[in-house]
Amino acid sequence: MIRWLVGLIGWSLAATSALAADPVTIGVGYLGIAGTRSTLSLVEQPAENDGVAGARLAIEDNNTTGKFTGQRFTLEERRIREGEDAVQAATALAEKNGFIIADLPADALLKVADALRERGTLLFNAGAIDERLREADCRANVIHTAPTRAMLADALGQYLVWKKWSRWLLVVGSHDEDKLFADALRRTATRFGAKIVQERTFEDKGGARRTDSGVTQIQRQMPVFTQQAPAYDVLVAADESEVFGAYLPYRTWDPRPVAGSAGLVPRSWDASQDQWGAIQMQNRFIKLNARRMTALDMQAWTAVRMIGEATSRTNSGDVKKVTDFIKGPDFSVAAFKGTRLTLRDWNLQLRQPILLVDGRMVVSVSPQEGFLHQVSELDTLGYDRPESKCKLK
Repeated sequence: MIRWLVGLIGWSLAATSALAADPVTIGVGYLGIAGTRSTLSLVEQPAENDGVAGARLAIEDNNTTGKFTGQRFTLEERRIREGEDAVQAATALAEKNGFIIADLPADALLKVADALRERGTLLFNAGAIDERLREADCRANVIHTAPTRAMLADALGQYLVWKKWSRWLLVVGSHDEDKLFADALRRTATRFGAKIVQERTFEDKGGARRTDSGVTQIQRQMPVFTQQAPAYDVLVAADESEVFGAYLPYRTWDPRPVAGSAGLVPRSWDASQDQWGAIQMQNRFIKLNARRMTALDMQAWTAVRMIGEATSRTNSGDVKKVTDFIKGPDFSVAAFKGTRLTLRDWNLQLRQPILLVDGRMVVSVSPQEGFLHQVSELDTLGYDRPESKCKLK
């Protein structure tokens, strides 16, 4: 009995000493663009802290665990204004932070990745959905928590095919990003057996988006624009530039559902997500930020949580050790999506289910039932290993 008491006292002293020791500080940077993009819908205007708010919540989550693992996480934010150098801002962040969450356009992200390669800084792409960042322009020091256009298109396409809505009228915007999404949708249609019966281009002619006569004009213009189409089951819109997509639902000439950039929309996250414990996550986010959580918030949250999970599992804040573990076969992270998320080792894209939402509810979650894969059903979304052109460097 005495020996047992002595042992217990010794263990208690050791535990107390460990808790009292100075924690290891793990610095995380957040690099984004100043300002917010404009949307057609007033209720979808992003907040100034869109994205970084998710990172802040994840820092709190990491520090909750860090109390027991002797780790403390910090977050430093930098926003780039028009004309400022992204590489310079990223280099300044890398002075104190071994990990950087980036919400940057593709070209800027590549410049930053190349500039920080020799430093050993690990970047997490939380914003750019460009396919080339995971394909011909992939980098070994960039992990992607944002889904790709192909993943989003495949998630939508699987559901439309499952519903037997296989005849698509494709309407494409006139901007480059619209055309990239249209390319992904065409690939999806070919991959899953849908047929694009016709394509139409909506030209952006500029002008005010909101005028006193706007509703009347739109009500007249959209039916005319969509009339005389071949027989179709669903109108699929490619409008990443936010010019016309939101005007399509309930205004088409034929009474048909709308999907893609409006109507039924594929997203990595949505404020309506309430399954798999997501309600407690949503409530914590609202309490912290007085608004609802967006897809960008979730992508940033997931990136910071990946860092927290890896540092906890390796019991180390060393960037190389953490990076090697995240890229290894034993890594996974929970993200309130019904399954643990893992990394595609061939292009460092995070596997993840995609939500299909209508603005009020989650309608479905892809991959859909019946779309099988020999490794992971999540690999039915986006480019699979045999298709990949990525050579990590």
